[in-house]
Amino acid sequence: RRIQISTPHSLGILSNSTPPSSAKFRRGYETQVLKPLLSFLRSTSSPFVVNPYPFFGYSIETLDFALFRPNPGLFDQHTKLLYTNMLDAQLDSVYSAMDKLGFSDVEIVIGEIGWPSEGDIDQIGVDVDTAAEFNKNLIARVDSGTGTPLMPNRTFETYIFALFNENLKSGPTSERKFGIFRSNLTPIYDIGILRPTFRISDPVFNPRSPVRGSSSKRWCVTKAGAET
Repeated sequence: RRIQISTPHSLGILSNSTPPSSAKFRRGYETQVLKPLLSFLRSTSSPFVVNPYPFFGYSIETLDFALFRPNPGLFDQHTKLLYTNMLDAQLDSVYSAMDKLGFSDVEIVIGEIGWPSEGDIDQIGVDVDTAAEFNKNLIARVDSGTGTPLMPNRTFETYIFALFNENLKSGPTSERKFGIFRSNLTPIYDIGILRPTFRISDPVFNPRSPVRGSSSKRWCVTKAGAET
């Protein structure tokens, strides 16, 4: 009971998610995979980890809804609840599916969520300013203690994807641009995690540069031109 263990899931485990109250797990997964998994998580006091990505669910019409901006919202006719952002709707969809199996007491953790700072030419809302806006609004939302319409007064342990851009990743441009830092360690934008003394214009820190001084302050570096 002292060590928690879990595994992350995409929202592909849901067969329906709009409105949130109608959400349920995909047929075949709910009883054969997810029910015994949720039972294990409950018995070990471990969380159910999901990776909600408003970025992969937005359209031109729902961009403000995905970015936590003012918008008309989504009204759930069954619960009579109004959703003002896509993340709340996604989390409550997962909660509804869990509740249908009798596991509404299992904690939900956000294992991955983010927004790319660059995309292909046909993508709207994919730039540095929008990525910074999303992550800043995300932090404010999950840290507020407001919770969601179905899970009020809660905070959610949340992991932002990603720390660094992945320059060798395949697929669309956006797949390589989710980082808040470049691979050379310089920040692409600040969401409030940089040291106050750090400036975007600061020279790049090179971790391979040897430090001058005592032997305890030195380390080895690869010889230029050496073979692998």
